[in-house]
Amino acid sequence: MSSGAFLQLGSRGRTARRPALLVLADGTVYRGSAFGAESVQSGEVIFNTSMTGYQEIVTDPSYAGQIVTMTYTQIGNVGVNPEDEESRRPFLSGFVIKELFEEPSNWRAEGSLDDYLRDHAIPGISGIDTRSLVRRIRDHGAQVGVLSTDPERQDEAELVALARRTPGLDGRDLVSEVTCTEAYEWVEGLWAGVDGQVPRASRPEASLHVVAYDFGVKKNILRLLVEQGFRVTVVPATTSADSVLALNPDGVFLSNGPGDPAAVEGVREAVRSLAQTKPLFGICLGHQILGLSLGGETRKLKFGHHGANQPGQDLSTGKVAICAENHGYAVDKDSLDRAGEPVEVTHVNLNDGTVEGLAHLEKPLFSVQYHPEASPGPHDASYFFQRFRQMVERHAAGKPVTGASIARGQAD
Repeated sequence: MSSGAFLQLGSRGRTARRPALLVLADGTVYRGSAFGAESVQSGEVIFNTSMTGYQEIVTDPSYAGQIVTMTYTQIGNVGVNPEDEESRRPFLSGFVIKELFEEPSNWRAEGSLDDYLRDHAIPGISGIDTRSLVRRIRDHGAQVGVLSTDPERQDEAELVALARRTPGLDGRDLVSEVTCTEAYEWVEGLWAGVDGQVPRASRPEASLHVVAYDFGVKKNILRLLVEQGFRVTVVPATTSADSVLALNPDGVFLSNGPGDPAAVEGVREAVRSLAQTKPLFGICLGHQILGLSLGGETRKLKFGHHGANQPGQDLSTGKVAICAENHGYAVDKDSLDRAGEPVEVTHVNLNDGTVEGLAHLEKPLFSVQYHPEASPGPHDASYFFQRFRQMVERHAAGKPVTGASIARGQAD
């Protein structure tokens, strides 16, 4: 976004907080204080357990159609800045927190969270009992809610009725709302910080070309592809397999994104076609779409996995990585078994046993449900980008390689 959207700290006067309401479809009402935009927005209410990285969360396109609740109590203390944006703008429907820091204190801050959400027409509510809300979601599952920061629209019964008639995420193609409109080249690598503070490792030569499907791609994914020496072309989600092949890529990447993977029209067919000739790597929604293209099915989770502290186990080694995750759907393992495709589950979530990784036993295809690019979160799983590079290199050189051998780290 333009730098003009980032205001100098203290440039806007602080006023008394307006009342705000968050109501759920089951009739539960939470009263708090408004921040961000004056608006009424509906969406699936979910919670995120990350303790840091609220700006990356707010700007992750995977939250389209959702009202995000932070379990960590103090939000806004480090402000916002252009470097930490993960997309061109926020796509979430609303933001729910316990305590808002109005005056950030961080050397990188160029504005406040309050002003940032107001600039992007996103409503927020603070001062509610977020523990109560999270327990309700945990015990009863995610449900549609309505967040009102408009003082003229604070009728509880009216808002509950709106929540009850608002559709959930099932059957909704939200990818079409967040994807880019035309193809573009991405060249930016990792942010190096202050000169001399965070030295950047040398990159391989950009001799390999990757086409990245934008289902709601995060910028840090694209940066890490560049760091592996890829020349990256980003294409809209509606791009056909023939159009991708016309770009003559050495590999194809399937990005994260929002909503119900089964509702994204035409994508599984394109991926099924590309999988016949190109190495593929998918993350999050891209993992789910790869599973669908292989004949599997996806299912809605009770309240999803959203946070930077999820345990993902590599079944080939038994090792556990602490992972960043953000998804409300999962690939159903039994459906993959019924499909008969030679695919193995490579990783699982230790909290509930859901599928966290897939790899093909004969083709160069693999995927992970969690986010190895982090941003925010731990970097335990960042090695997957190097493995993707290895897989594309071997395939381009005419050497035998499968997704399973790559996922196990056995390519060599």
